[in-house]
Amino acid sequence: MSVNQEEKTVKQKEVVDTTTMKRAITRITYEIIERNKSIDNIVLVGIKTRGIYLAQRIAERLEQLEGHQVPVGELDITLYRDDNHQTNHNDATVHASNVPFSLEDKEVILVDDVIYTGRTIRAALDALMDLGRPNKISLAVLVDRGHRELPIRADYVGKNIPTSKKEQVIVQVQEVDGQDSISIKSED
Repeated sequence: MSVNQEEKTVKQKEVVDTTTMKRAITRITYEIIERNKSIDNIVLVGIKTRGIYLAQRIAERLEQLEGHQVPVGELDITLYRDDNHQTNHNDATVHASNVPFSLEDKEVILVDDVIYTGRTIRAALDALMDLGRPNKISLAVLVDRGHRELPIRADYVGKNIPTSKKEQVIVQVQEVDGQDSISIKSED
């Protein structure tokens, strides 16, 4: 290491625990119920990976509260990302989308863990439109961290967590990571 280089220390601080995360998901669920006359025409589509599990949890909560099972689909946006110019599309790892229902005339609620620049959501909108033409598309996110680069906003937000562009928001879900939490990771 040269004299001018400093060792960077990485800090990670939990900002949302399991209980608070569950409350945020419940808040999103209640907002969906309040803003829609009926949930009969609603479908949830989670963006891989963690958005799928969040969508499933919202669907479970909707069924508990409203007595109606809301279909849940899985959306892979790998080939729709605008930052794939760095890789060959043929080399990109694709996890197949699984939307086993028609989107025609449905009210789709797209679910993701974090909204940052808006580019993931733009890619997801392109992917959705290739699957069908919904009547309406809304967006639910667990965390809105700001710093949008595109004119996209979430309709349902679990938590607003202001961050700097140098920080990273880490969402962990029990199904993938063995625990539920949201942390902010930063380098000094």
